[in-house]
Amino acid sequence: MNTIKIRHPHTKMIAHRGLSGLERENSAAAFIAAGNRSYFGTECDLHLSKDDVFVVCHDDNLKRVAGVDCLIRDTLLQDIKQIPLYEVRSTVVKDYLRVPTLLEYLEISQKYQKCCVIEIKPELTMTQTKALLTEIRNFGYLHQVIFISFRFANLEKLSQLDSSLRLQFLTSKITEEVINKCINLKISLDANYQSLTFEHVKAFQNAGLEVNVWTVDDVKVARKLIRWGVDYITTNILE
Repeated sequence: MNTIKIRHPHTKMIAHRGLSGLERENSAAAFIAAGNRSYFGTECDLHLSKDDVFVVCHDDNLKRVAGVDCLIRDTLLQDIKQIPLYEVRSTVVKDYLRVPTLLEYLEISQKYQKCCVIEIKPELTMTQTKALLTEIRNFGYLHQVIFISFRFANLEKLSQLDSSLRLQFLTSKITEEVINKCINLKISLDANYQSLTFEHVKAFQNAGLEVNVWTVDDVKVARKLIRWGVDYITTNILE
C-alpha cells in the first residue's frame, strides 16, 4: 500500500497524525514516513503526562492504541514509555512503537524540514501554555509551527503570549459567530470539510487568514477543495 497522489499546485498537504494511512498514528514511524514524502507538514496531538511532559497521542487514554487502560494525565512519562503501541490496523503490539514526546516529534520534523501542525487537546493553563512555547522556542523550531485546537481558549492564550503565532481554530460548525471571532482575533480556520463552503474559504482568505480542512481521503473531494483554493488539506493517505 502507498499514498494516493493528486495534483495540488497551491494547496499544502498535511499528514494527519503523521502518515497514519500506512503507519501507527502519532508514532515516530508515521512522522518519518511522512518526512520521506512530499508532505508540507505533519499534524500531531498533544497531551500532558503526570509529570507535565508534552506527549504525542490523540486520545487521553492509551487503550485504543495500545490495549492498556492508561490515562496519560495520571501517568509519568517513564511509565508511558514502557507501553508498546499497536501496529497500524492491528492489535499486535510492536516494541519499536512508543508514544513520542513533543521533543522527539520536533526532532523528526526538523530533520525532514516539515511544518508542525500541533493540536492541543486539553485546555491548558497559562503556565502550561508558556511552557509549551518555551519548549518549542528553545528547540529553535517555532517558526515552523502551526497551533490548532477545538478549544478557543488555548488559541487566545497563545495569541496573548505571541501575536505572530500561526493559529487555526478546529471546528465542525462554521457559524457567523465563529467566523467573526476568528477574524477579529486573526485566527485561521481548520474545518471539517463537510461543513465548509466556498463562501467560508473566501471570507477567511479575504481577511488575510488561511483555511485548513480535515480529514480528506477521497480524491474527488480533495480536487473540489483544491479548486476552491483551500490553503491546506489534512489527510491520512493522499499526497
